[in-house]
This record gives sequence, C-alpha cells and structure tokens, in this order.
Amino acid sequence: MAKAVSVRSGSIEEAVVVQQLIPEFENPYSVAEYTNRLLSSEHVILIAEENGKPIGFKVGYDRFLNGEVFYSWMGGVLPDHRQKGIARLLLQKMEVWCRLKGYKALKFKTQNRHRSMMQFAIRAGFDVVDFVAKGDLKMHEVYFLKEL
Repeated sequence: MAKAVSVRSGSIEEAVVVQQLIPEFENPYSVAEYTNRLLSSEHVILIAEENGKPIGFKVGYDRFLNGEVFYSWMGGVLPDHRQKGIARLLLQKMEVWCRLKGYKALKFKTQNRHRSMMQFAIRAGFDVVDFVAKGDLKMHEVYFLKEL
C-alpha cells in the first residue's frame, strides 16, 4: 500500500462523490438516502485518501438499533487503487471504531455477482450467516458477520 494513504472521518457528501466514481454501483444512492439512513442512528463515514485525494470510502450505521451489531452499509475503492490494501485499511478502521463504541459484531450484505467482495470478506474473517435468493442468480444476497 502506498505510504500516502490515510483514512479520516468524512461527510455524507464526500461519500456520495466517491461512490459515484465506483462502476459497480450502477444506481448510486443520493445524499437524501444517506441522510435518511444515518439520521436516527449512530454511524461512521470513513474516507480513504491518497495525497489528499479521496480514493475510497466506508459507511456504516446501527441499522438494527441494538448497540451490538453494526451494519457496514456502503463502501468501495476506486478501480485504479484496488489491490493496495485500502479496503482492508478502511475495514480495520471501522472495526476499531466499532469496538470503541461497544459493538460486538460487524455485518454486511453483498450480491452474488460481487465475487471479489465475497472473497475479501472471507479473507477478513467474516462468516456467511444468511442468504436471500433473488430472481437472477447473480443478484442473490449473501450476508456476512464478523465477531469483534
């Protein structure tokens, strides 16, 4: 990983800008959707930067409102910056934040078509805990959980 990469707290607007540059997000969420999801719960927005330029993000919130399982909702790294450990760095920062806040586990979902995300999750110590079949095999949802 490049030494110039850092992770900091960010804003909804910054997360939306980075999200729009990630090709896997065909219908990116709006600022309004982010605000709606994050407004009534504890949340964190992380921005990865290289030489001051945003190259990745990770957003999570207490979706289940139980203070125990934190939901990693959105995240990604720009294609030109992948395979450099940036997603892992963002995950590590979120895990530390969750532990400091008293959460016991981190949960997220992805679709079957996002194979690299599923491989990343397994390498990072997540377990598959649920599966929801959708009409198209590639759209099936796979849920992951990691005890903290």
